[in-house]
Amino acid sequence: MSDTGAETLVLSVKSRTREITARPSRTLAAWLAGPVWLAGAALTWLWADADDFPATTELAVFMAAIGLVLLVAAATRRLQARAPWAIALGAGLGVWEIVQAKLLLLPRPFFGTPQDLLDVFLTDWPKLGNSLLHSLSVLAVGYTVGSVLGIAVGIGLGRSARFRYWVHPVMRMLGPLPPVALLPLAFVLIPSSWVAGEALMVLAALFPVAVLTWSGIAAVDPALHDVARTMGAGERFLVFRVALPAAMPQIFVGLFMGLVGSFAMLVVAEMLGVKAGLGFYLQWAQGWAAYPNMYAALLVMSVMCTGLLTLLFLLRDKVLVWQKDRLKW
Repeated sequence: MSDTGAETLVLSVKSRTREITARPSRTLAAWLAGPVWLAGAALTWLWADADDFPATTELAVFMAAIGLVLLVAAATRRLQARAPWAIALGAGLGVWEIVQAKLLLLPRPFFGTPQDLLDVFLTDWPKLGNSLLHSLSVLAVGYTVGSVLGIAVGIGLGRSARFRYWVHPVMRMLGPLPPVALLPLAFVLIPSSWVAGEALMVLAALFPVAVLTWSGIAAVDPALHDVARTMGAGERFLVFRVALPAAMPQIFVGLFMGLVGSFAMLVVAEMLGVKAGLGFYLQWAQGWAAYPNMYAALLVMSVMCTGLLTLLFLLRDKVLVWQKDRLKW
């Protein structure tokens, strides 16, 4: 047996040994997650609150339901990898319940209880839902327009020397400028706060997408263009069948950066100008010292942003099958 084969065999045996050794601990953690949540439910139900908090019963029922679901998942062996996180979340929620709901160790109203947060979702979900839909609609328009324009500008920069001569200096002057710095000017020049917010989100997405598209097109091997021209390809074919497919990995990096920038600009625009959306809801909650509502809006915003980024990465893996899982999120 060669040295390489021997090393491969040794590594395989070590990996298998670690996997077998880890199984008992993973199995134990999987069976421990459910009881941790059930213990939290019992604690919430049996230990009297330090004040008259809403939704204590609902919280206990919710935690008990999660505990039962985790037990079923452990029995069907679907909780092996996520068991430590399930334990940590259940234990963290239980500690939060003891510290604030049972002992009131942190100053109110700045620090609420798990009951307060659950009560917001139970009672104020119509306003939260409408805010979420408004933010999604605003983000969809600004990000989509900015991304399409960014790809178009990137193609122009990569394929046309004349276009690059006139547009590149403008990009270097305005591109690195944070769009939030243009917020006062945008609200003066554009009467509609909605249009102003959309314009700034377009700028937030346009610059990274344009730069990364240009970089991707510039990095395409010139031999590919030469071969295509030899076979009679025109400029349209070179752009859409050669340059863009080869630049797709870079373009998706730009789309990722543009989406993150659009998120930031969305929240600022809604907090300072647009009279709706999650940013506006956050500002309203802070103004009325409704801190549980503020934390609920932050949680919804986090889920929205994470979900959209995950969808973007799923689309990337679908388009760039040969590079699947190379860019992590």
